[in-house]
Parts: sequence; structure tokens; C-alpha cells
Amino acid sequence: TILITGETGTGKSFLSGAVHFNSYRRERSFININCANIPEHLLESELFGHEKGSFTGANKTRVGRLEQGKGGTVFLDEIGEMSLQLQAKMLRFLEEKSFERVGGNRTIHSDVRIIAATNRKTEEQVADGSFREDLYYRLNVLRLHLPPLRERTECIEPLALQLLNRACRRLRGCSGIKGLTPMALGLMKRYSWPGNIRQLANTIERAAILEDS
Repeated sequence: TILITGETGTGKSFLSGAVHFNSYRRERSFININCANIPEHLLESELFGHEKGSFTGANKTRVGRLEQGKGGTVFLDEIGEMSLQLQAKMLRFLEEKSFERVGGNRTIHSDVRIIAATNRKTEEQVADGSFREDLYYRLNVLRLHLPPLRERTECIEPLALQLLNRACRRLRGCSGIKGLTPMALGLMKRYSWPGNIRQLANTIERAAILEDS
């Protein structure tokens, strides 16, 4: 179990995929779930599944992501946004590798590796009671922290070149663009990049659209 921390846009989702696809689980599923984008009642069903008729609109049985990902990896992005009720169910799953679907009573076992990520200070959430301490320690078996781009300026040039190549492949009509000028690279290295790699990627893609050399 891995906990990845870092500001928004530092590449936590990318790192989780790198871990999965370089592990012995790489032939199995890699499932990405953003806990902040799904309402609580739907997130529970997304993770654990539900039985037909368990709530209004549950017209058929649904297999949850933890069951679908058996043998693989489930990446829980922004886990700091998960409710305390769901945190309790996640803790039980991590300890026992088992759960019941919403509205069900059959215990389901699933060997899934959990990688969680957050841009929040989890220790402060534990202190104010918004994040379970026992779940925090269960997730924090191996912790990987991604520093913001402003603290690793040596990464800006190789990242910028890689992102430019990717943008040109996607946009196609960029045959006149061969690289980045020293002035452009200098400006990039002096900028603080509050949006980190995501902001850098957007900036380079916009430049590739507007420029032709």
C-alpha cells in the first residue's frame, strides 16, 4: 500500500501508473478513481458495488472497482476528500481484503493493491478528526512525496521537451517546431509554476498551437 503526497499537478496519477506498470501486477487492471469528483453515495457503489434493488435507481447488480481490479491496482486520487463512513469501510478492506456490496450480505475477497494520493496535509486532517488515524497509518506503509516544480527546476527542461514532443504528436501540424529557444527555457526555469507539471503542459500545448517555429 502506497500513499503519494504532493501539490496538485505534480504527477501523482502518473507516478501511480508507473508503479503499477513496473510491478508484477502489470498484466492486470489499473483502475483510477478520483474521490473528489464522485458524490459520497455513488463513490461507495463505485468502490464496493451494489446489489439490485439496494437503493432507488439500482436496477441491476453492479460489480465494484475493488472487485473488478482483482490482482491489479486501484488508485484512489484525492483520498483526503473521502467521508469518514467510507474511510471505515476502506480500512476494513485494507485489513481483510474483503467487503460486501451495498445492500448485500455476501463477503467478497479481492487481492488489490491500493495506491492513494492526496494534495492535502493528511497529518492535519488526522489532528482535526476529518481523517481516520488508523486508516492513515494503514495507507502510509510506503510514502512517496512529489515536490512542486519550483523545487526541482532541473526537471523543467527535460519535462518541457517531452511535453513539447507529446503536444506536437497530438496536434500534428507542428512540423516547423523543432525545440525550445534558450530564452524560452530561461523564462520557464525562472517561473514558479503554481500549477506544477499540469500548468507547464498546458502552457506548452498552447504555445505549440500558436507558434510555427
